[in-house]
Amino acid sequence: MEEPPVRVGLVGAGHWAEVMHGPTLAAGPETALVGVWARRPEAAGRLATRLGTSAAPSFDALLDRCEAVAFAVPPDIQADLAVRAAEAGRAVLLEKPVALTVADAERVAKAVRENGVVSQLVLTKRYHPATRAFLAAAASFPAIGARSRYLHGGFLAGPFATGWRLDHGALYDLGPHLLDLLEAALGPIEAIDRHGATPWLELTCRHRAGAISQLSLSGAVGGLSGSRAGVELYGPTGVLEIDFATVDHAECWPVLRAEFAHAVRTGTPHALDADHGVHLQRLLASC
Repeated sequence: MEEPPVRVGLVGAGHWAEVMHGPTLAAGPETALVGVWARRPEAAGRLATRLGTSAAPSFDALLDRCEAVAFAVPPDIQADLAVRAAEAGRAVLLEKPVALTVADAERVAKAVRENGVVSQLVLTKRYHPATRAFLAAAASFPAIGARSRYLHGGFLAGPFATGWRLDHGALYDLGPHLLDLLEAALGPIEAIDRHGATPWLELTCRHRAGAISQLSLSGAVGGLSGSRAGVELYGPTGVLEIDFATVDHAECWPVLRAEFAHAVRTGTPHALDADHGVHLQRLLASC
C-alpha cells in the first residue's frame, strides 16, 4: 500500500519559495503542501492561492497543520524558526547555509537530534543524477588538484540582489555548494586560504588526502545569461569534470522531494542533514 504524502508547511513567500519550494512540494505525489506562512501575510496569501493551498495566520498555526516544514527565508530567520519546528516534532527541510553563525547552526542541529526529527539540506546540485554520476566516478579518480567556479550576476539586480546575500556575499550563498561538492569528490578539507572578498572571492583548500582545490566565487559578473558553475578534477589519468550549465536543474527537485518524504516516513537520517550543515558552517567560518 502506498504511503500517504507527507504534509509539508512552507515558510517564506519570496522568489525562491515561488519558483522552487512551493511548486516542488505542491506537485507531489510524495508531499502535499498544506499551508504557507510568511512575515508578509499578503505575499503568503498570494503564493498559497497560486499553489492551491491557504496561508496560515501564524507560524504556530502552520505547525499545527503539518508534519514537516520547508524553509525559504534568510539564514538567521531560518535558524530560529527551525529550532521551534524541531522542538514541535516537525521534520525540517533547510536551505543553505543553515544559519549565519556556527552557534546558530549548532542550535538547529541540536534541536533536530534531541527531538528525533529528520532534517535535510537543499544543496540543489547534490540531487541531480549527473552530479551523482560525477561523484561516483570521482571516488576512483586519482585527483591531485581541482578547480571550481560559481559565477553569476544575481547580486547586481533582481530578486537575489537584496538582504543577507549582499551583506554576506558569495561565500555564504555560493560557497556551501562548492565546498560540499569538493569534499564529496576529494575528501575532507583541512585548511582554507582566502583571497579577496566582494565582488570576487578565491579560496584555496587543502584536502586531507593531499589534493589542492580552488574555488572562484562571484555574484557580480554581468552579461551572463545564467550562471557558470562547475567542478574540474585533475590527475595523472586525465580530467574529470561536471559543468552545471549543461544539466537541467529541474531534474533535482523530484529527487529532493522523494528523498525528503522517504526520510520523514522511515525516520531515516539523510546524509545531507543538519549536522552536515553545521560542518559546512564551520568551513565558512574558517574562511
